[in-house]
Amino acid sequence: MEKKAVVIGATGLVGGLLVDRLLKHSSYREVHVFVRRPLTLEHPKLKQHIVDWDQLHEAADWFTGVSDLYCCLGTTIKKAGSQENFRKVDYDYVVEAGKLAKQHGVTQMLVISSMGANADSRVFYSRTKGEMEDALTALGFNSLQIFRPSLILGDRNETRIGEQLGAYAMKLLDRWMTGKAAKYRAIPAATIAQAMINIALVGTRGHHVYSNEVIHVLGTEASVV
Repeated sequence: MEKKAVVIGATGLVGGLLVDRLLKHSSYREVHVFVRRPLTLEHPKLKQHIVDWDQLHEAADWFTGVSDLYCCLGTTIKKAGSQENFRKVDYDYVVEAGKLAKQHGVTQMLVISSMGANADSRVFYSRTKGEMEDALTALGFNSLQIFRPSLILGDRNETRIGEQLGAYAMKLLDRWMTGKAAKYRAIPAATIAQAMINIALVGTRGHHVYSNEVIHVLGTEASVV
């Protein structure tokens, strides 16, 4: 049976690649994106919905008939301007989308979190990600798939100097990151997008968390179902 997906965070690095691959995949008949402003992309399968994230409940009916919710929402504290605004994007919007999706019969949610996510962490970023994971788990999806990547590599529409320098350093060190250090290897955005699709198509029930090392393996083209 062909599937219907919703993608939130479609304008981001992973989200954009994910949407492109979903549109090309024969298993999906419709791909809906929730965005603040329209994408320049056009495709017969693509359905765009302009949303006010602070009034997401107004878009609740668009989850009807959806099988898979892909969440690639995420920002940085610097871009958000404050910890409060960061939490609004990385926790409030993600959890609210999950709640609405669950209420409208969506059975599977796939979400990008972060390496080190832990609700008990002293680090605000990691604690917020961990609390987001816990809140989604409490919703009781038939299938909740959480991906915890390390530094994400790819061409962004925005400039993040710190991340660019980090990515350059990680690329140089990649060949030596073996053994225990392998789990910290930077990961291409395309690998994460493919891993999410591969897992979604398997349809594994229950709550699963995928580490950075596992995402590297799951995101290979050979893993495509």
